Amino acid sequence: MTKKELSGQILKKKSFLCIGLDSDIEKIPKHLLKYDDPVFEFNRQIIDATQDLCIAYKPNTAFYECRGKSGWESLEKTIGHLPENIFSIADAKRGDIGNTSALYAKTFFTHMDCDAVTVNPLMGEDSVKPFLTYDNKWAILLGLTSNKSAEDFQLSMTAMNPLEKESEEMRQIPLFEKIISVSSHWGTDENMMYVIGATKAEQIERVRKIIPEHFLLVPGIGAQGGDLLSVCRHGMNSSYGLIINVSRSILYVSDKTDFADQARSAAKAFQKQMQEIIEKSSGQ
Repeated sequence: MTKKELSGQILKKKSFLCIGLDSDIEKIPKHLLKYDDPVFEFNRQIIDATQDLCIAYKPNTAFYECRGKSGWESLEKTIGHLPENIFSIADAKRGDIGNTSALYAKTFFTHMDCDAVTVNPLMGEDSVKPFLTYDNKWAILLGLTSNKSAEDFQLSMTAMNPLEKESEEMRQIPLFEKIISVSSHWGTDENMMYVIGATKAEQIERVRKIIPEHFLLVPGIGAQGGDLLSVCRHGMNSSYGLIINVSRSILYVSDKTDFADQARSAAKAFQKQMQEIIEKSSGQ
């Protein structure tokens, strides 16, 4: 999916909601356990109930890989069930030396046919470049994550950005700024996005000064306490530029037979907020 197509879906659906399919077999409704593939059945019903309200789904591969072959089959069937106009994100957080990254990219872009995969950029450019060689596919780099321990490293001060001229005065910047600034030159806003946690909303304005045109994948709204209005105020750009991920606050609203209907109601509430924000930003 191209950037133009993604922005078009946001405008059409009046939504930039991404539903995270962190589908835990220990948490799904018990009545689904009678199915041959309970996790896929859970995902199928969630997708069928919410696909008109969101522009993306993001299965976290850990919830599937931990179940071995059966989990991987659930993941493949889930991605295969997504409509063509839905942006699919494999939340795999891969990142390794070039030849290994090339195979990770092949896994998710060729075999699974996902639109995007999350990537850890800490090993540098050669660990990310293989993900950028596919047309209309995206690498979503970890920039500033929503977990509390992100401050252990990501907010630590480090040397000046090496892209700046050597004659400029040395200065200290947070590590996450250096990562975003350097890595933004590896690709473009047409094939790279960044994960920026909603719980770090006060930093989004600083991120936008570095990458004003890139899309941001923003987790942390809902159960983790991130504020949607604050994120949008600091993060939206001319192409909307945000994909807001919500997982638990939609998936696990109910553990009864009405779970899909309840998930739809929860997703609708988020979509309605987003519609109001989009209409206000466009003067409608």
